[in-house]
Amino acid sequence: MPDYNRQIMTNSGNIQRVIIIVLDSVGIGSLPDADMYGDAGSHTLKHIIGRVPGIKIPNLLKMGLGRIEGMDGTLVCETTIASYGKALEKSAGKDTTTGHWEIAGAILEKPFPVFKYGFPDTFIELFESAIGRKTIGNYAASGTQIIDELGQLHIETGKPIVYTSADSVFQIAMHEEIIPLDEQYKICAEARKMLTGELAVGRVIARPFNGKPGHFYRTGGRKDFSLEPPYNLLDAVVDAKLEVVGIGKIYDIFGGRNISRSYPTKNNAEGIGKTLEMIKNPGQGLIFTNLVDFDMLFGHRRDPEGYASCLQAFDLQIPFILEALKPSDLLIITADHGNDPTWPGTDHTREYIPVLAFGHHIRSNHNLGILQTFADIAATAAEALNISYHGKGKSFYQDININ
Repeated sequence: MPDYNRQIMTNSGNIQRVIIIVLDSVGIGSLPDADMYGDAGSHTLKHIIGRVPGIKIPNLLKMGLGRIEGMDGTLVCETTIASYGKALEKSAGKDTTTGHWEIAGAILEKPFPVFKYGFPDTFIELFESAIGRKTIGNYAASGTQIIDELGQLHIETGKPIVYTSADSVFQIAMHEEIIPLDEQYKICAEARKMLTGELAVGRVIARPFNGKPGHFYRTGGRKDFSLEPPYNLLDAVVDAKLEVVGIGKIYDIFGGRNISRSYPTKNNAEGIGKTLEMIKNPGQGLIFTNLVDFDMLFGHRRDPEGYASCLQAFDLQIPFILEALKPSDLLIITADHGNDPTWPGTDHTREYIPVLAFGHHIRSNHNLGILQTFADIAATAAEALNISYHGKGKSFYQDININ
C-alpha cells in the first residue's frame, strides 16, 4: 500500500474525477442556530466517542477527523494525510434531502414543510380515492414502532400505513405479501404527484416490511421519491459531458435528475463495495455515494454502540479506498446532517458536517477551518474538474491543491 504520509506526484495535477462519500448523519457539533431546532449541545461524533471510549477509527483520525474544530483534542492523530475542516448548513432544515442538495450547491431559503400531527384529513381522503384503498395511521412515529403497532391491522385490512416524523416526509409502510412491491411504488409515486404546494414534503418514502406480528422487519425495498432539485453540481457535471455515478440513495434524493448511472444499495457494505468498484474503473466526472446505515440503523434508533461499530467498519475500508484512487482523483468524505444517538427523541440533529479532502495533489495536514456552507463542496468539485458552474458556494480547491 502506498505511503500516504507523503504526497504522490505525477506529471499533471488536473483532477478528472471527484468522489464524494456522505456518511449519512455523522455530524460534528451543533450549529449556532441549533437552539431553534432543540439541538443546542448535540454532537454526534463526540458523544459517540464519549459513550464508547474504546472506539477504533485510526484511518479517519489519520485523515484529520480528530483535529477538526470542536473535537477538543478527542482522539487526535499527530500527523494527518488530508485537508480537514467542517461546514455550516445555510439551508433551513436538518433532513437528508436538504443536506445533500446543499452539498451539491443548492441552498434552500425555506424549509420543507413538516406535519408532526399528521397530514390534513382532506388530503388523506383525496389520496385514498386516488389509490383505491383506505389508509391507517397518519401520525408521527418511528418506522419500527408503527409497524409493530399497526402491522397486524394492515395485514387484516390491506390498508397502507401512512406516517411521518420530525422530517419532511410522507412514509408508507406496506407488507410485501399483502401489497406487492411494484404496487407499493405506484402508490408512493401517486402520493409524490399529489403532495404539492403547502404539502410539498421533501420525500415520499416506500417502507416495505415482512414478517409476522411481533416479528415484523423492514426489507431492503425502501424507495425514496424526492422533489426535483434546483440547479446544482450534478447539472454542471452532465452539462460538461462528464458522468455522474450515484450510489445508494443518491438517485432518489435528486429525483433521478442528471444521474448518468445509478446503483441502489441495501447497506453500507454494498455502498462501499460499489464505490470501490467505480473508483477502480476508468471514468471522468463525479461519483456520489450515500452510506445510510449510520442514520437509519443507529442514529434514529438511538444506539451509540451500534453507531460506533458502524464507524469502525467504515474506517477499516478507508485504506482500500485510498489505495484505489487514481492520481487524478479527489476524494471528499463528509456528512449531510447530525443524528446524535445520545440526544432525546429520534430525530436528526442540526449540526456541522466534517469535510475530509484527500488526493495525490491535495495538501496534507491542512486545516480548512469552518466553511460557511455545505455548498463549498460543490464549488470545490466544480473548480477541481474545471467545469462551468453557477451554483452556490465558495471553492477551497486552490487552498488544498499543491500544484
